[in-house]
Amino acid sequence: MLELVPARPEGRPLRLLFVGAHSDDIEIGCAGTVVELLRRHRDARVRWVVLSSEGGRDAEARRAARSLLRGLPEPEVQVEDFRGAYFPSQIAEIKDVFERLKQGPAPDLVFTHFRDDLHQDHRVVAELTWNTFRDHLILEYEIPKYDGGLGSPSVFVPLPAAAVRRKVDLLMRVFASQHDKAWFTRETFLGLMRLRGIECNAPSGYAEAFYGRKLVLGRRA
Repeated sequence: MLELVPARPEGRPLRLLFVGAHSDDIEIGCAGTVVELLRRHRDARVRWVVLSSEGGRDAEARRAARSLLRGLPEPEVQVEDFRGAYFPSQIAEIKDVFERLKQGPAPDLVFTHFRDDLHQDHRVVAELTWNTFRDHLILEYEIPKYDGGLGSPSVFVPLPAAAVRRKVDLLMRVFASQHDKAWFTRETFLGLMRLRGIECNAPSGYAEAFYGRKLVLGRRA
């Protein structure tokens, strides 16, 4: 996938949009892929949008984004404060955020939640992403949770050991507010990446996986 980025005008930097419902979702779902993409595209233009940061979690969201996006030319980090677990009742207001995102430069590649996620906030974000960016390459990341719902993703990004370590170290270092949750452990994140690494025969044994519902091959920018 890292080579299969959409065609774009020669010389124009890659445009990436990352959207997460909660302060740690992007990092859990695709931080390893972020590391690898930005290692190969150091001039990328990135928009990083977190929609719920209640309970003082905005500082964690911004700290994680700064760490992952360090060195990029003017990344745009947007942290909203919608009420977690209530996204379906706030959908009009959240839709307004997406409408404003649509006014900016069109992203080449969008990362968002799995559209069939069992968490209601995640589903709302995925649905609004597809509603807003209808002619874009969208990859849906996965989040392990008590509700279950892990499926069979179709796109895999093998990760080198350094990217795996950076992802897990970041999660455990930055998101201290989540340490009281039984599932928020190094073993959880390593275990899921190890499973996906087995499924795609990753050289390091680790990978992240995504759902690619609509991939158009060979179209010019």
